[in-house]
Amino acid sequence: MLKIAFHPIYKHPLPQGHRFPMEKYELLPEQLLYEETCKTSNFFEPEIPNDKYALAVHDPEYFYDLLNITLNQRAARKIGFPLSEVLIQRERIITDGTIKASKFALKNGIAMNIAGGTHHAYTNRGEAFCMLNDQAIGARYLLSKGLAKKILIVDLDVHQGNGTAEIFQDDNSVFTFSMHGASNYPFKKEKSDLDIALDNNTVDATYLNILKETLAKLIDEQKPDFIYYLCGVDVIATDKLGKLGMSVKGCKERDRIVLQTCKNQNIPVMCSMGGGYSPDIKTIVDAHANTFRLAQEIFF
Repeated sequence: MLKIAFHPIYKHPLPQGHRFPMEKYELLPEQLLYEETCKTSNFFEPEIPNDKYALAVHDPEYFYDLLNITLNQRAARKIGFPLSEVLIQRERIITDGTIKASKFALKNGIAMNIAGGTHHAYTNRGEAFCMLNDQAIGARYLLSKGLAKKILIVDLDVHQGNGTAEIFQDDNSVFTFSMHGASNYPFKKEKSDLDIALDNNTVDATYLNILKETLAKLIDEQKPDFIYYLCGVDVIATDKLGKLGMSVKGCKERDRIVLQTCKNQNIPVMCSMGGGYSPDIKTIVDAHANTFRLAQEIFF
C-alpha cells in the first residue's frame, strides 16, 4: 500500500499576501481522496521526532536557536517566513514524515510526503522557506540505522538543492544530483556531486532526454540502494518562481521516468513534493497529484 505523510499542521496559514501557496497542502490530499487515487488508509500522521535525527545533520547552535526562535534577524530573514512556534513545529513534523516515509519505502517500494523537499536548509542555516532539510535528515537516519549503504538524491526542483549539496559535500555515502534552472535562485550555487543547469525555457523533449540518459548512467555508476526524489512542480512554464518551459504533461512524464526506473531497478524511493508556484492553484494541485497517480499506477 502507498503510504503518504500528512498532518493537519501542514496547512498552517501564513500572513495574508505571502506568496508561498500553503493552500496546496490542504487541497492536494482532498483531490487525491475525491478522485479515489488514495483512500484515508493511505495517509499516516507524523509527529515531532527525536531531536537527535535533526542534530545528525544540523549544527546544534542553529537547531536550538531555531527551536527557541532566537535566530539573529539576518538569519531569520533569509528563511523568508515569519518565524513562530507552530511554524517550527510544522517543520519538525515534516521531517518525521520523511523519516517514516523512508521506512515505508523500504517495505513497499515507494512512500511519499505531501510536504517536504526543504533542500535550501544548510547544516547551519535556513534559506528560502526551508529550515530543516527533511531528505538529508531521512538519508542520515537510514545510513545510521544500517538500512541503506549508498543513497542517491534526485533533486528535480527548478531551484538547485544548495543546502543538500553543502550537507553531503564530504559524504561519499550520499550522491547529490540536482537538475535545475541555470538562472534561478540560488544565484550563487553550491557544488552537488552532479549539477545540470538548464537554459531558460527548456522544453519537455530536451529536459526528458537529459533526465533519461543521466539517471540511467548514475544508477549504473553509483549503484544506490535507496533514492530520495524531490519532485517540485516549479519546472512548469507557468510557475512564478521558475524559468523553464515544461508542460504539466512533461512534468508528469518526468515523474514517470524516475518512478518507473526505481521500480524496474528495485530501488526504494521516497518522494518529497518540493515547490510549485503557478498562479492557478489548480495547476499546482494537478501537477503534484500526477506524482501520486503514477506511484499508484507503477507500484501498486
